[in-house]
Amino acid sequence: MSEKRILVVDDSLENRELLSVMIERNGWEHETADRAKAALKMLEESPFDLVLADLMMPEMNGLELLAEVKRQWPDTDVVIVTAFGSIPTAIEAIKKGAYSYLLRPFEPEEVVLLIRKIFEVQGIRHENVMLREELNRFTEGQFMVGKSYELKKTLRLAESVAPTNSTVLIQGESGVGKELLARAIHNKSPRANQPFITVSCAALPETLLESELFGHEKGAFTGAMVTRKGRFEMADMGTLFLDEIGEISGSTQVKLLRVLQELEFTRVGGTKTIKTNTRIVSATNKDLAEEVARGNFRDDLFYRLNVITLTVPPLRNRPEDIPSLAYHFLKKYREEMAKDIVSISDEALAVMAAHQWPGNIRELENVMERAVVICAGKSIMMADLPEGMHPAGVAVPATLWEEGEALSLRAARGAWEKGFLERALSRHGGNISRTAGAIGLARKNLQEKIKQYGIDPRRFLISQNSGD
Repeated sequence: MSEKRILVVDDSLENRELLSVMIERNGWEHETADRAKAALKMLEESPFDLVLADLMMPEMNGLELLAEVKRQWPDTDVVIVTAFGSIPTAIEAIKKGAYSYLLRPFEPEEVVLLIRKIFEVQGIRHENVMLREELNRFTEGQFMVGKSYELKKTLRLAESVAPTNSTVLIQGESGVGKELLARAIHNKSPRANQPFITVSCAALPETLLESELFGHEKGAFTGAMVTRKGRFEMADMGTLFLDEIGEISGSTQVKLLRVLQELEFTRVGGTKTIKTNTRIVSATNKDLAEEVARGNFRDDLFYRLNVITLTVPPLRNRPEDIPSLAYHFLKKYREEMAKDIVSISDEALAVMAAHQWPGNIRELENVMERAVVICAGKSIMMADLPEGMHPAGVAVPATLWEEGEALSLRAARGAWEKGFLERALSRHGGNISRTAGAIGLARKNLQEKIKQYGIDPRRFLISQNSGD
């Protein structure tokens, strides 16, 4: 486990030793400095989470040190330590950015409680920063939507593995929602209140990826002006999501394997061993077993990552989820854009259901955002969808989704699905195998739905398909 680091700055040896005893008893790592300038040099060489600084020191006092720390290391908190008679100055320090102040003589419990509070606030602050980064990609309230058998099977397995510490590998095409599933696992785990940190392994070259994962020491490479924590340190006690894990180089694979085996690592350019208690959830759009067979991925790392495998099916394999997803994104964007759009026409839904969605859910979201922007009425129409999505010759039934329609959502969806299957069977001459392949449904599942809706495929048969 990574430890919080405290820097005690006081020209009095007695005061430094007193604070050091309190800090050591609580298991926090710390260093001491007898001058402010020496403290600044130590901060340049290695990061600290908290500085306890005496107000009255020669050469540079506590307020001057505070100003410099907040200028160069704004995330490092500072507590000013002073005598009772300096309260006005201590209050001034808070106005200038100090977290709080301690009055001497102080009780040990008072010091410990303040430090614990600061570290708790830092944890919340860090999590909020990560959440804001997530919100740049996912809006509030977004989740995995769908009721298809394939998706529900994956979600049930995810729910059962979430409370454990098992390493999880999520497989699926780009845009299916692998990161959303990883966050759902984190949120349902005992680590939910700890950081969820993401790394896009495909977005960074090898040297930068290692620095991103493990951090680096000052001077480790050109441009490394200060020591920096890596994502493993940031994710300590939480979850680290490694997206597109199949893209990492052989040397990074070796280092990642060591972390998974030993639960420790060193920063780039460093020698100190850092312990970590981080759960790994990784994702890939590649077949890692095939990559192992080709020699592109280490088999020992694959087995470490592949403890639990979750496969998120592509959208084309679960067309029954398209209406739910479409309405989910309609709700999201009509609220965001303050537009009074209440429905999606069956014609538009039929077009979307017939589309192959190579970009999966991400593509569907983009289509719905565009449709909400363009739509001038209360219902998304086929004209609001991108050109080229509409397959020729698709007939549509009378609308089921008009505002005020008394039909229940479940019944309306069933009626729409029945009509969609009948149109698909008609286009393929009643051939069940061809129809199943065209709409991305297993032949057995299509037969079950035909039986469920009382569809007679024989009425769609043509002579060349009579043997099916």
